[in-house]
Parts: sequence; structure tokens; C-alpha cells
Amino acid sequence: MCDMQHEICRLLHFARQKGLIAPEDEVYAANRLLDVLGVEEYVPEQVDETLETATPILERMLDYAAGKGLIEGTTDERDLFDTRIMDCVMPRPSEVVRQFRALYATSPREATDYYYDLSIASNYIRKARIDKNIAWQAATEYGALDVTINLSKPEKDPRDIAKAKLARSSAYPKCLLCRENEGYAGRVNHPARETHRLIPLDLAGRSWFLQYSPYTYYNEHCIVLNNEHVPMAISRETFENLAAFLEIFPHYFAGSNADLPIVGGSILSHDHYQGGRYTFAMERAAVEQEYRFANYPNIRAGRVKWPMSTLRLTSSDKGALIDLATKILAAWRTYSDASVEILAETDAPHNTITPIARRRGKDFEFDLVFRNNRTTEEHPLGLFHPHADVHHIKKENIGLIEVLGLAILPARLKSEMEQVRTELLKGTEDISGIADIEKHADWYRSVRASHPAVTEADADEILRDEIGAVFLRVLTHAGVFKRDAAGMAAFDRWIDRIKDV
Repeated sequence: MCDMQHEICRLLHFARQKGLIAPEDEVYAANRLLDVLGVEEYVPEQVDETLETATPILERMLDYAAGKGLIEGTTDERDLFDTRIMDCVMPRPSEVVRQFRALYATSPREATDYYYDLSIASNYIRKARIDKNIAWQAATEYGALDVTINLSKPEKDPRDIAKAKLARSSAYPKCLLCRENEGYAGRVNHPARETHRLIPLDLAGRSWFLQYSPYTYYNEHCIVLNNEHVPMAISRETFENLAAFLEIFPHYFAGSNADLPIVGGSILSHDHYQGGRYTFAMERAAVEQEYRFANYPNIRAGRVKWPMSTLRLTSSDKGALIDLATKILAAWRTYSDASVEILAETDAPHNTITPIARRRGKDFEFDLVFRNNRTTEEHPLGLFHPHADVHHIKKENIGLIEVLGLAILPARLKSEMEQVRTELLKGTEDISGIADIEKHADWYRSVRASHPAVTEADADEILRDEIGAVFLRVLTHAGVFKRDAAGMAAFDRWIDRIKDV
């Protein structure tokens, strides 16, 4: 029991250091922890340590709870319980909003710094897990692409899987993005959100909220969610909202996944955007071909040198930018060019846009990425989707984050690449008979052909570069206008079609 007394004091000390509680909150928070942990009394003691996250304390508390029979000890139960523990030392939502607004009055960056740090300190962003992700950059003709093997999501415990099958279905909250998640205790098939805090936003007169992604694939990876549970839709309202967000947070970018299956890459049932403070390769990419729109002389426009088909619009005139983007979207919805296999509609509409917005000084900048979700007999998962030859690395939809130049690759690749590395160093000619990595056999042969003499010193770099090259092919597959002469001529024809909108 004394050991748990010490852990309670450590957590209270951590919470004070991180600004989660004030000294006046200590006894109240301690009593809440006693109740959750089943401890009878609180004996204060001095603690002298500095921790980046509460994870070392929480792990000891979780082991204690499992040993006492408070939880079964599965991954899901531990996640539900440690969130309940951290809620004991959390400020109320109104306190977070009040502090955010007070800081915002001085500086938007100070406000987001506070909110992001709080999200990490509260363990809402599980930084200790995210730090396990493997990340690197791969040099390409389009700049340095970011590649991440996502190891932050733990494997499901079979006991949790069994419980999920027996769990009563619930429509509350309707989805993971609904504002009703704030403070929700969670259940076996829905993550705990007791430490979740939202910041209300007014976007062009509409009610939205700011939060950070629990998975933070890049620095200050935020989500902007609609107050209403309504489906994703790219429209004039999207451009108005993105521009309004940039006015509130000029140090962030913001963008939306597309609003159609296959090219959507996200939760299509709840309208939301993603943003953050990170410079992606797309932002650094140059304009390679300039265009003029006759009715918008104050807007600079150009085709971006990028593997996906992107038109960049830049202007200090926010209203004109929104007008032009809306007209381009409407024209694209119905545009077809059979010579490059772009059909606006067959059995359903196919064309949409992935929009990304940022500030460059006083200018607003929109990158409009043209998307099409048509499937064919040869490419049943999507014509403009990762093709079968790259599925061994990346099979999932290409959403906003990948469009920007960041590959989120599955955890299985860590062990698979370790095996591939071993076979490369052994000089194995063919891995098609090795069950766990036979899916990589064709790619393995091409890697061996390009690098006939792999050594311990360069094996990792070679594999990372080759995976980066595959990600570049993934983006190229997703581009509706290919990067060859015919594709670029088709892009120019498309822009010529709309230059007088």
C-alpha cells in the first residue's frame, strides 16, 4: 500500500508540474485517485523528479490495479483504466477553454502550445507509444518525402477481441469525432476520452471544435470537427472554413480529405479537417507551370511539381480565392477526359478534390488536388489508387496526409523489413518461398538488382530509400494526370477549359 501512496504522490507532483492541477486541487485530486485505485487514505510526501510523460507512473498503477483485480490487465482495459486515472488530475473543459482564450489574446502560438502540451501531459496523446514509430525521409525529385511505420497502435489482446464480440452495441457517441466524446469513459469497442478537451471555434459563423489527434502523425497534428454529425462534403463552405481557420491560426495549415470513398481515406461520416504545424514536401514543391484565370487577375495560379495532380492558387484576396476554388470544384465534378481515363461519372460520381490551405505571409494559398475514385476490372480497388504492384508496402487509401507527402505504413513492415534485410545480407536470390515475406518477392528481386552488394553498414539506408521509392509510385498511381507528356498536356487542356470561369 505504501508503494501506491508513493505513486499517487508522484502523479500529483507530475500534474502540478505540467499545470494540470493547481495546489488548491491537490487534496481533491488525491481523493479521486483513492476512489479509482481502491486505496483507503492519502499520505502526502515530497517528490523530486521531472518526467516528460506520466507513463512510468501509470504503468505501475496499472500493474497494481491488475494485481488487485480492479482490471483484467488486457491492453484495452489498461487503456480505459489509465485514462480514468488521469481524469482525476485533469482541469475541467471550461478551465481549458478559459486558459486557451487568455493565452490566445496574447499569441495564437502560445495558446496552441499550451493546448498541445496539455494533450501530451494528460496522456490523451500517448507520446510514449508514438515515439516508437519508425520515421525517416526519402529523397526524390519532388523533395524529401516523409515515411513512417506506425507502431503506436498496440496489437489487440485476444481477450479484448472476445469481449468486443459480446459487447452491447451503442450509438453513443455516433463516431470517434463527435463532440460527445469529450469526457466519455469509453468501452471495450470505443476508446476512453475522459481526458479529451475541445476548443470551440467559430468558422465563418459556424460551430466547430479544435482537438489534437491522439496519434499525432506529425507535429501538432490537429483535427477540426463539425459540431454536427454530418457527412464529409467538399463545397464552398469547405473553402470558407479553411480560410477562416487560417485567420484564427495563421501558423497552422489545414486541409480536408476528399468526400468520396477510396480517395477519402478517412471517416467520411463526420465532416472534419486536419491541420498542424509542419512543413510537408508538398508545401516546399515549386510551381512548374503558371496559368492565368481571366476573371481573377489578383490570383497567382500554377501546376505544382508534385506526383499528384495539384493546382496552386495564391492571393491576399481571400474572397476571390474562395470564389475561384468553388468554381474549379464545380467544373471538376463534371469533367471527363477519356484519353487519360478520367470519367466524371459511370454508375456514380467520381470526381472530387482534396484541398489544402496555408498562409504565406499575408497571402492565402490553396492547393487543389484533383481526385477520381473510379474502379476498373484491372484495378478493382481504384484506378487512381495504389496499384497491386505496391500493395506489399501500401494498400490503404491515399488520404490527406499521404497527399501532402507523408506515408503512414503498417506496423507489419518492421518485422518484414528485418527479415528482408537478413536475406539481402545472406545474398538469397529468391524469397518467394519464405511465408512471412513472400509478398515482397518481386520487389526484393529489383532491390537486389539495383544493389548487388549490400553490407551491414548500408542495408538499412538502402531499404529505407527503396521504400521511399515505392511511396513515390503510390502517389504517382493516385495522380489523375500522369507525369508524362500526355498527362501534362491533358492537365493543361483541363486548365484551358476553365480559364474563363
